[in-house]
Amino acid sequence: MKKLVLLLMLLVAFSSCKSSKSTKGKSSKTTVKSKKNTSKSKADNIIDYAEQFKGVKYKWGGTTKKGMDCSGLIYTSFTANNVQLPRISRDMAKRGTKVNLKNVHKGDLLFFKTGKNKRNDINHVGLIVDIVDNDIKFIHSTTSKGVIVSGLNETYWLKAFIEARRVL
Repeated sequence: MKKLVLLLMLLVAFSSCKSSKSTKGKSSKTTVKSKKNTSKSKADNIIDYAEQFKGVKYKWGGTTKKGMDCSGLIYTSFTANNVQLPRISRDMAKRGTKVNLKNVHKGDLLFFKTGKNKRNDINHVGLIVDIVDNDIKFIHSTTSKGVIVSGLNETYWLKAFIEARRVL
């Protein structure tokens, strides 16, 4: 009798393992779905990654949802998509190729010299996320509002703009 009970318990245990195997099969379908997202362009994937930080407060040197600075946002978003960039905006501005504003695309970088610039170097960077009605929309982190999307047609950003660069 004890052998029969033991045999039934083993049978039940092995049959439950089969159901977990079918669950693994279902999870591979999920993997396939996530692979469909990789059919997006690298620029779109970088933009999607950066946009998850919208609303995160500014933190000098920050690279997480606890706080983010402008170059940290760009560095983190590109690194997450296997594109290596320097950590500092003025060094990022030495990478890729310069692009005329008329020819920019989503994923290109915009560089600025803002009023809080003692060295008169490039000290701010943003990532182009869209172009709407001739206004270039870019995501960046500001000291006052944290990670936001702004338009290059805004007077402050247009005056501070230095150059656009393509690194992809």
